[in-house]
Formats: sequence, structure tokens, C-alpha cells
Amino acid sequence: MAMPIKRAAAVFDLALGREKCNIYFLFRSEASLGDGFRTTLYFCGLAYCFIGLSAITARFFRSMENVVKHSRKVVVIDPITKVETVTYEKVWNYTIADITLLAFGTSFPQISLATIDAIRNLGSLYAGGLGPGTLVGSAAFDLFPIHAVCVIVPKAGQVKKISDIGVWLVELFWSFWAYVWLYIILKVWTPDEITLLESLLTVLQFGLLLLHAYAQDKRWPYLSLPFTRSERPQEWVPVEESPRKNVLHIEDHSDIIEVEDHENKNIVDIFSIHSDDGTGALYQALPREEITGSSTEQVQSNKCVDESSLLSIWKEQFVDAVMFEPQKLEGFFYRSARFFWHLLRLPWKVMFAFVPPYQIAHGWIAFICSLLFISWIAYIVTEFTDLISCVTGINGYVIAFTALAAGTSWPDLVASKIAAERQTTADSAIANITCSNSVNIYVGIGIPWLIDTTYNYFAYNKPLKIENATGLSFSLLVFFSTSVGCIGVLVLRRIVFGGELGGPRVWAWVTSAFFMLLWLIFVVLSSLKVSGFLD
Repeated sequence: MAMPIKRAAAVFDLALGREKCNIYFLFRSEASLGDGFRTTLYFCGLAYCFIGLSAITARFFRSMENVVKHSRKVVVIDPITKVETVTYEKVWNYTIADITLLAFGTSFPQISLATIDAIRNLGSLYAGGLGPGTLVGSAAFDLFPIHAVCVIVPKAGQVKKISDIGVWLVELFWSFWAYVWLYIILKVWTPDEITLLESLLTVLQFGLLLLHAYAQDKRWPYLSLPFTRSERPQEWVPVEESPRKNVLHIEDHSDIIEVEDHENKNIVDIFSIHSDDGTGALYQALPREEITGSSTEQVQSNKCVDESSLLSIWKEQFVDAVMFEPQKLEGFFYRSARFFWHLLRLPWKVMFAFVPPYQIAHGWIAFICSLLFISWIAYIVTEFTDLISCVTGINGYVIAFTALAAGTSWPDLVASKIAAERQTTADSAIANITCSNSVNIYVGIGIPWLIDTTYNYFAYNKPLKIENATGLSFSLLVFFSTSVGCIGVLVLRRIVFGGELGGPRVWAWVTSAFFMLLWLIFVVLSSLKVSGFLD
């Protein structure tokens, strides 16, 4: 029975114009396996890579929080009274942090995938299809499913709104313009080709986005929109509440220390001490002998504690990765499912435990190591995608629009969900979505195309040709049309419920379902177009 079945499969492949796929992932013997088994195997490998991406994202987000919390000491001396006022100011502007650290970092899988695809394609007159297809599909996943998740994250009745509507409008404008620009260079300026000038202009527009968003945040005249900013939290991510009662939290670096040189006057060192019940700030005056470097000594002592316990913190990462803690009052099947999930993630968790603790160097080392791991997983994802396309004969753009876009956008989903849960406003959760879409075009497509067009210009003096540019342009039009509906619903929710996220539970779920419907429309129409079923 096996021989006729194999012969029938070979005849079917021949009728479809497909040859036997001879490429493999690890072992040459893979090519001798059945196509169905290989497809299942490679899809499982792809799904396992996505599990790894979700595991590293939590560590990436924690390291990014530490980067954003970094402060610098500023000493101002009053010229008349000679009073020194010592303050600690945040190094990072929160708007710039949302665009660069958050949006760029969570889009790093797509950027890495597109860049790797461009380097592998170096020397070819045609651009690779995985990069652009993944980034356009990722934009749809960011806008629709991630909004669908974030809108139901707040508790029932809780509403979270964007505090700086002006900054959001600037980010939204550049996000929409990115896809209009992409359509212009694909179908209007130089149809089906990308020149060195076009790719260079694409990358430079990311700098214009940063400048415009910063100008809006600082309310620069002539460059900002006349929108007032509602109250926003001082901390990018609020401090998590301690489960213990009657514990005083001392906020380092958010305080003002005034030191006078006059012996007759009191010297006051003011610390903000907030109680767990949030009743407000208490202040205490310290005697002169306790003032000498009071705040500085506290910071130095904290650094010493961090350095002395660094190895134990790193060791704890491995313990946390391996340990499984059963919960009380959980059923057998639920505990078994949790244990299976723990075993499934165990190799990833142990591997990522080698990332240095985020307490080192303000989180920069952990941030960079996390991005390197993300880039490595993205490379494996490209290999699996090539194999699936080769074995099944499915158009590479279809895989890029669907599975690849959803998988590489998983860090975006996790980061936006965490921001929607932990932040008191909706700024970062929604800014991550809109800015990630801008980053996808200006950086994720711009840099790979800049690499290929530069090589082609000096090697062949020819532009970069885009295969299936018509299908990609059609996807851009579908995305633009459906995104208008998504943004319209967000504006309507702000008018009716007072915020973009949360609100009445029923309407939150209705909004979520509508966003998912828009995503399905985009995926189905785009897949049919690139597969040749739509003229």
C-alpha cells in the first residue's frame, strides 16, 4: 500500500509543478522523510521558537525598565544664598524611550529576520520576500490582535486612557505615513523597484519621527500640536506594591536635598517616604552629623549591596528557571498541565538564565544580551520558514503574513500587555503598537533595503527589484483601509468611555472581537492576492 500512496503523492507534486524538497535543518536524512511528517516537524520547531521568544521578552522588558529608571545627579547652587540643591533627573525622556527602547526592542525579531534575509540575498537583483512580507503582516498583528488583547487587560470597569494625546497623534501620523510612503516607492515613484535614494530616505525618516515626537513632548513652538497633557505618572513603570504591610519604601533619586553652608541655619535632607496605603509623603529633618552625604551614602550602600549579592542573584535566576512550585487547591489535571508547560519551557529558561542580572550597569548588559538571543531565535525562525515553504509549496509571503508575523510579533504583544497591566495610563501600551509599525518600515525594511541597494548600486549599478510588489502593495491598501476602522473605534471609546482601554466588560470584549475580525480580513485578502486567487 505504501508504494501506490508514495507514487500518487509524487504524481500530485508533479501536477502542482513542485519538486522534492532536498534542503534540511540539521540532518541530511530529513529529506527522505514524508512531506506531511516534515511539515508537522518544522511547524513544531517554529512554534517552539515562538515559545522561546515569549520567554526572553519578560527578561527584556525588565532590563528595559531598569534602563529607563536611570537617573543623573544635578547640583544647582543659588548665586545669592549659596544653597546647593541636589536633584536626580531621569536620563531618558519617556516618549523617546517608548519609541526606541520599547518599540525598537520588541520589533527586533522582525528587524533581525529582515536583515538576515537581506544579507542572505546579497548579490541578487531581487529582494527577499520574507522581510517585507513579515513586517507588513507584523504591522497588522500589532494593530489588531495586540489592541484586542490590551483593551480587555484592565479590570472590569477600570479605564485607562492616553495622557498625552498630542504625542500619540504624532506617532500615529508617522505610522500611517510609513505605509503610504512604502506604497509610493513601490508603485508610484519607481514601480516594482527600490533605489538607493529611496531606501536612504526611508531610514532617515525614523530620525524625523524621533525629532517630531520629542518636539511634541516638550511642546516646542511651531513643531507641536496645541494639545494639553493630562497628568501622567512620574515613573515610566510604577513600583510594584509590596505584599507586606507596614513597610516604608524609600524612593532614591526622586528627592531634593538642600545643603546650606551657614552654621546658624538648619540643614535639611528631605526624603520622600511613601507608606503602603498611599497616604502621601512624609518628611524628616536630619541632624547635621547625619547629613554628610546622606542620600549619596544611601545610594552607594545600595550599590555595594548589589555588588556583594550579584552572584547570589545570578544563581537565583537558575534556581527560578529549574524549580516548579505547585499551587494550593489546584486539581490534578491543572497541575499536570502546568508541569508539562514548565518542562516545555525549561531549556529556554535555563539558557536565558545566563543573561546577566538586570541590576548590572542600569540594565544595559541584560538589554543587549536579550536582543542578541532574540536575533539568534529570529535566524532559526527564518530557516524553519524556508523549509516549510519548500516542503509545502506555500507562497513565502503567505507564511510571512501569517505564522511568521504572529510569531515574531509575540514580544510586542507581551510588552504591550505588561505595559497595559502595570502602567496607570495607556500611553506606552498603545505607543508600542503605533511606534512598532513605524519602526518596522523605517528601520525593519529601510535598513535591509539600504544594504541590498548599496551593494547593487556599486556592484551592478542597478536598483533592487521587488518580487510580487503588486501583492505587497495590495496588502498595504487592505491594511490602511482596516486600520482606519481600528483607530476610529479607539477614538469612539475615548469619547464614550473616557479611555481607549478597559471600560465595561461586555463592550471591551466586543471591541476585542471586532479588532480580531479586522485582522482576519487582512490576512485572508492578502493571502488570496499573493497566491494568485484575486486579480
